[in-house]
Amino acid sequence: QVQVVESGGGLVQAGGSLRLSCVASTGRISIRDMGWYRRAPGDERELVARFTADGSTRYADSVKGRFNISRNKARNTVYLQMDSLKPEDTGVYYCNVRVWTGDELWGQGTQVTVSS
Repeated sequence: QVQVVESGGGLVQAGGSLRLSCVASTGRISIRDMGWYRRAPGDERELVARFTADGSTRYADSVKGRFNISRNKARNTVYLQMDSLKPEDTGVYYCNVRVWTGDELWGQGTQVTVSS
């Protein structure tokens, strides 16, 4: 069964921290890379941080120095450590999984709310 499940969202005050987790089940299809996107109210979904196929990482300029993406490849898991959170980080965070067949998978999203 193909499944992508996020967890770890919640409500936090500005300056606080949250850690998101994403576990992917893709059956026999190998994962190429994984990452995190978010959608703020009224905005388009945007990249937050991701791994690329060669193992390097990409971050949105707005989160550099505050967020850190990590992974456990053996467990098909990716994490997003979010520190020094700001109200503008509020949104639904989605895990994205790209597999070697060229397909993309998305989780259902987890809400992150940062109060001022």
